Amino acid sequence: MAKAYTLGLYEKSMPGSLSWKEKMLAAKKAGFDFIEISIDETEEKLGRLNMSKAQRLELIHLMYETEIPIRTMCLSGHRKYPLGSSDPEICKRGMEIMEKAIEFADDLGIRIIQLAGYDVYYEESSEQTKRRFAENLKKAVNMAAKAGVLLGFETMETEFMNTTEKSMKYVSDINSAYLHVYPDSGNLKNASVTYETDVLEDLRTAAGHITSMHLKETVPGKFREIPFGTGHVDFESMIEAAWGLGVRKFVTEFWYIGNEAWEEDLRFARNMMGMILDRQE
Repeated sequence: MAKAYTLGLYEKSMPGSLSWKEKMLAAKKAGFDFIEISIDETEEKLGRLNMSKAQRLELIHLMYETEIPIRTMCLSGHRKYPLGSSDPEICKRGMEIMEKAIEFADDLGIRIIQLAGYDVYYEESSEQTKRRFAENLKKAVNMAAKAGVLLGFETMETEFMNTTEKSMKYVSDINSAYLHVYPDSGNLKNASVTYETDVLEDLRTAAGHITSMHLKETVPGKFREIPFGTGHVDFESMIEAAWGLGVRKFVTEFWYIGNEAWEEDLRFARNMMGMILDRQE
């Protein structure tokens, strides 16, 4: 019988030097169901949004050949080109990135785009940046609705949107079937420590609006590159709570930082999360 969930692998958990086919085969060998593509703030990754139709078709052929599709996108490029920026040119580029990302997702069969929950990142947040973010977000959601692609806020490491409750303010205001929350378990845990709140209660504020979940390890004050099992995230309770809210799509988020045994890291992450997920069925 088929599993009741799918577990994806964040692309940056593998060496950047690998070809797409090598990444897909590595993910398959470790037991993952799909890959989450990264469109970060580097020009190399943003350049993917300008791939020709022939290049996109080649990528689709690879998905079918390897049986590992790309089904979610981590769109963190808005950190450099945020939708709330005070600079009109930066805002314009941010909206162009949004439009191209939705078109790219539509072409490749990507179901969910994870949005960075920032009004701005490299400049000071203000009432104006928040208002501009909300206005441009509405335009972005209408683009996504036209294409039938889901947008989900990532809960971030900054004050602006580090809880699902904060994400839900924008989800509720826009009130579209195409804008939801794609929470990050590690970031949520850190926020709950900062605010001395219950992380599971916070997660439940997004009931009915969670597209999927990032499974990421953190420690207080640190948000990246913490190996699974060495931090303070209770994955058992987080997955159980998400499962109870109807979440069935999960992605392990971790980074390749030069470890020669990176393939073992992939298997470890798959087995650790797979065992917890299997108990939910």
